[in-house]
Amino acid sequence: MGKTLAEVASQLRDTDKKVQLIYAFNGTGKTRLSREFKQLVAPKSLVSDEGSADEGPPPRTKMLYYSAFTEDLFYWDNDLDLDATPRLLIQPNSFTDWLLTLLKDLGEDGNIVRIFQQYASDKLTPHFNENFSEITFSLERGDDDSSGSLKISKGEESIFIWCVFYTLLDQAINTLNILEAEDRGTQQFDQLEYVFIDDPVSSMDENHLIELAVNLAGLIRTSPTSLKFVITTHSPLFYNVLHNELGLAKVGKKEGCYLLRGLEDGSFDLSVKFGDSNRSFSYHLHLKKTLEQAILADEVERYHFTLLRNLYEKTASFLGYRDWTELLPGDRQTYLKRIINFTSHSDLSGEAVSEPTPQEKQTVKFLLDNLTTRHRYWQEHQNG
Repeated sequence: MGKTLAEVASQLRDTDKKVQLIYAFNGTGKTRLSREFKQLVAPKSLVSDEGSADEGPPPRTKMLYYSAFTEDLFYWDNDLDLDATPRLLIQPNSFTDWLLTLLKDLGEDGNIVRIFQQYASDKLTPHFNENFSEITFSLERGDDDSSGSLKISKGEESIFIWCVFYTLLDQAINTLNILEAEDRGTQQFDQLEYVFIDDPVSSMDENHLIELAVNLAGLIRTSPTSLKFVITTHSPLFYNVLHNELGLAKVGKKEGCYLLRGLEDGSFDLSVKFGDSNRSFSYHLHLKKTLEQAILADEVERYHFTLLRNLYEKTASFLGYRDWTELLPGDRQTYLKRIINFTSHSDLSGEAVSEPTPQEKQTVKFLLDNLTTRHRYWQEHQNG
């Protein structure tokens, strides 16, 4: 039995780590975890001893977070019938009203445009309206010629929304780095304790993803020690860049990097991981662990042969072999036939393959051992 997401959120809150970096496969529950964490550290209301709900300070005073919910606050107005100008609108609520008023008062619209053009194109230009409630986009070609308003791609839209959040975070960190509160340009960030960032790279190509990770890591390094970060992602590349840029691989760092997994009973496991994703949780290592668990519990079934073949194929591709069967030991045809026997699909019920025998289950163990020892998979070592 694992933990509930609320218990995982509590575990993250109770650590003294500056940065906690979490990898999870898509669909695991990263976005739900961000909501649980927000509710834990910055609930919308407080309940008095008499049971009545008293309005506490806005959640944003203690926590800033970026997630799919942040992107949902931005939506397109596409009136195709009237051929109206495509506009990216911002859903008004207490958070966006505060965010946009703050950015406007601090004159940050220029920084949003500058950062966006670094990621997208120096010619693709956002234009805020007077009250910061909508944005239009145009291509500026460097002369008097302009494309007029256009609708940007989904990837460019995600980059823009991230740039709005990043500008806010940059402003918060710069403000908090002024030691004396009375000297700060705003007191809006004085109580800020946490930043939760959930997968800002879902629509980005690798070049932009790396650039975003490097810039985010640089910003985190300049932040005050009082500000803590929780970052979740499904991207091994994003994880690896942050892992390296933030120095999370340094000797002696025993916590701060995790793998979040959903268990069959609906609970969750948050496991400490060592090393970057290539050593900790890439898909081929997920397959390897699944096979090891089945072998240990003597629960090898037909589908484990499929997983074994998949693992051989991925390893062969990584090592540069033309055919995965070249990794098989000894009499390759014998082992190949046995694997094919369990991984082929037949539409004829009379050709259905029976469940693996004890000897065939041992074959899975033998072939997994061959792959992990002969081809030198990294073995995790933990020093006391």
